[in-house]
Amino acid sequence: MRLLLDTQIAIWMLNDRPRVPQHIVEMIEEPEHKCNVSAVSIWEIAIKFALGKATAPPFSGAEAIGHFTRASFDLLAVSPEHAAAVGTLPLHHGDPFDRLLVAQALTEPLRLVTADKKIAVYSDTVILC
Repeated sequence: MRLLLDTQIAIWMLNDRPRVPQHIVEMIEEPEHKCNVSAVSIWEIAIKFALGKATAPPFSGAEAIGHFTRASFDLLAVSPEHAAAVGTLPLHHGDPFDRLLVAQALTEPLRLVTADKKIAVYSDTVILC
């Protein structure tokens, strides 16, 4: 199975694993499952870290690349097809980062792993934690 971890799940897998349900951790760690983290997540982490928000990720975008690579997550680039697919999505969710993650998951196709119930309404291929 090919998985795309949303930004929050990817961060939790590195920094706050107890927040991820055990069955999801086991699924992500299955050797035959290919786990991806999107450039969209790196972009979101970079912006939030630079703003210094209280809810900011615990590492910068540049640090995230190294952390995700060491965790054996593949990094998924954003293609023109991914960007165009955002325009076909219903407006269930207003966050542009999350909408692009959904578009990537549907275009590739990948199973998107998220804790966000608003994202889960896009497809039955979304795995809700």
